[in-house]
Amino acid sequence: MKLVGERRALAAAIMAFYFLFYGVIAYSQLVPEFTKAFAAIAGVYGLAYFALVAGYFWARWYGVGVGLYGVITAGVGMWQLGAEPVLLFIGGTHLAATIFLWGHAMSQPYDGQSAWREKFHMDENAVQRLGRSVIRAGVSLPFILLYAFAPKPDAGSAVLSFGVFILAAAGLRGLIQLKTWGVLALGVAGALMVSMLGAEAVAYGLTPGGAVFGLAGGVMVAAAAPFFGPIARFIGAR
Repeated sequence: MKLVGERRALAAAIMAFYFLFYGVIAYSQLVPEFTKAFAAIAGVYGLAYFALVAGYFWARWYGVGVGLYGVITAGVGMWQLGAEPVLLFIGGTHLAATIFLWGHAMSQPYDGQSAWREKFHMDENAVQRLGRSVIRAGVSLPFILLYAFAPKPDAGSAVLSFGVFILAAAGLRGLIQLKTWGVLALGVAGALMVSMLGAEAVAYGLTPGGAVFGLAGGVMVAAAAPFFGPIARFIGAR
């Protein structure tokens, strides 16, 4: 399946749709306590749309991650509520966006470009490692945003969860710039989220939502993990 331009346009259109959808919900304040969370999720989709249209080398990976986030969200919803039409639509559109962006042919306008590989001195193995990490970060970042901006029982939890969001957002930026601090920020963000949710599970019991958020934190750690070995070898060689 070629049709690279058409697939790119359709994937971008899906991201634009959800950017507007969540943006309208946030602006209308239909659920006031989640207004910030919906605005943050709108930003996730807005970034995916803009990056795909602009042709950033990391855009396809990030778009695939956001698409998989939507598939997971719909799957969890159907597990709890059944095959509701809205959930089927959400899952189907996100799966379509993921499929549209998948494959070697779609990599050519994005991560297949030679300029950025030469700039960062990336061989094929390094490109694949970075791509998997950006995808994982794209999957987990929306969950972290939802957790960070959802209502919290106390101010301490709110501050910590907002700190996790800052680390995750900054870490993603650092990751695509191949900065060591970006990798470390992602790892710390994921570990903090897993620790916080573990503490909540001990105090209040494990809920399905808590399990999903905890898994997202683990995926964020997994996004950073492939770089820990090279970082350690580099430090040891100095």
